[in-house]
Amino acid sequence: MSDDAIRIEGLRKTYAGGKQALKGIDLNVPQGSIFGLLGPNGAGKSTLINILAGLVVKSAGKVSIWGWDQDRNPRQSRASIGVMPQELNLDPFFTPRGALEVQAGLYGVPKRDRRTEEILELVGLEDKAEAYARTLSGGMRRRLLLGKALVHHPHILVLDEPTAGVDIELRQMLWRNVRRLNRERGMTIILTTHYLEEAEEMCDEIAIINHGEVAARDSTVNLLGNIDAKTMVITPEDMPEVLPEAPGIKAERRDGGLIALSYKARETSAEDVLTLVRERGIRLRDVRTEQADLEDVFLELTRSRPAA
Repeated sequence: MSDDAIRIEGLRKTYAGGKQALKGIDLNVPQGSIFGLLGPNGAGKSTLINILAGLVVKSAGKVSIWGWDQDRNPRQSRASIGVMPQELNLDPFFTPRGALEVQAGLYGVPKRDRRTEEILELVGLEDKAEAYARTLSGGMRRRLLLGKALVHHPHILVLDEPTAGVDIELRQMLWRNVRRLNRERGMTIILTTHYLEEAEEMCDEIAIINHGEVAARDSTVNLLGNIDAKTMVITPEDMPEVLPEAPGIKAERRDGGLIALSYKARETSAEDVLTLVRERGIRLRDVRTEQADLEDVFLELTRSRPAA
């Protein structure tokens, strides 16, 4: 067993008709991490997740899940991973307790080893344990999907857009549970999300997929550090008629009497920006800087790489 929960080498998927969804993905996910998998619609994220879950057959490459080769040991590899899908695919005539029991049975979990009551409490459905799934709200159904992904004690949990369209309370509950599973059980979490601030807050490491390829893969801190776009926001004593601009420095007015000066840190220093302001005779009441966020990283990496 290596230190990687998942290891992917040369993964390719070509659908009927010739569409290449994955074009040779190489990726490893460290054990015990919360790992973000980001990318625009159609980038290949869902195909990758479905291959990990055993729902889609790859065209080429190697996938190892918790040390089990997916081709040589398909049963063990599938037992090592739980997937909370984006789609609300539940049998409307099962209760939450019944759905968890059936799911555990499908994975071959003996009755003595099932943790149905514990899972119901974890996802906040203990008081709805005997209600038919068709009567549950959308948020409660999403909680039940999380519970079903946990019945077989997986080492790895994949969350595919888990908070899409849910309210703030449910989102906070989900993330509390995710952190608890990661902290107390050492569970490796793989997260796909369209909420970039969520990935920025939750994830230790992030891979960005675009056009079926890995556009970037690094720690969240390093990814943010790789973008050198900076913004200095100044509050002048009096708003100048002409904004202070120069080669490499762009200025714009903001509400509240502010001026935002954007520049590239590799080409222009903060001192250069302040010198320009002083040369224009602008007296400062206040000054602060803004760093790039994950959305800046995402946009720069995806818009600059056309499809092959």
